[in-house]
Amino acid sequence: MKRTLLCGLAAILVPGALAAQQPAASSSSSSSPTTEAARRMSSHFGKLLTASADEVPADKLSYKPTDAQMTFGHVWAHLASANFHICSAIGGTAAPDQPKHDGTEAKDVLVKSLKDSFAYCDKILGQTDDSALGEQIDLGFMKGTRALAMFIYVEDLADHYSQVANYMRLNDMLPPSARNGGEGEGE
Repeated sequence: MKRTLLCGLAAILVPGALAAQQPAASSSSSSSPTTEAARRMSSHFGKLLTASADEVPADKLSYKPTDAQMTFGHVWAHLASANFHICSAIGGTAAPDQPKHDGTEAKDVLVKSLKDSFAYCDKILGQTDDSALGEQIDLGFMKGTRALAMFIYVEDLADHYSQVANYMRLNDMLPPSARNGGEGEGE
């Protein structure tokens, strides 16, 4: 009897507790839910990646766990370049002229370029809605829909954040997403 009562009580309380842990939905219903999801993912990973870039000491920019992997510096340079490229394709505009970085530049140069790339993507995604997600666009390395480009963009951010978080842990640094009860920076 007690077991049945406890199970019933858990069945009522646990879903409510889990729902309380989920991020609050936007107060306004979006007419562009796919683009809004891409904006949220970009913002989330942008905060984590730029916080990581700010925190990694300059003397660690050349760190890579194995010869086959990118250095911290190369990850920042790659992300900045990729962000400008794919967000310009999403927006149907030419990417702003940016210097090519190879990851060996000074930390402040790489971090600024990374932050500029996220500001550019924020601007592009802020001007985008779901009405043209099915439109075919050229990503340079392939053609696909604007929706596919958004998914590739946020997947690339997640992939590289995972990489950076592991590099940080291998250097006895706690990645931003591991702080604040696992909620990370600003989320």
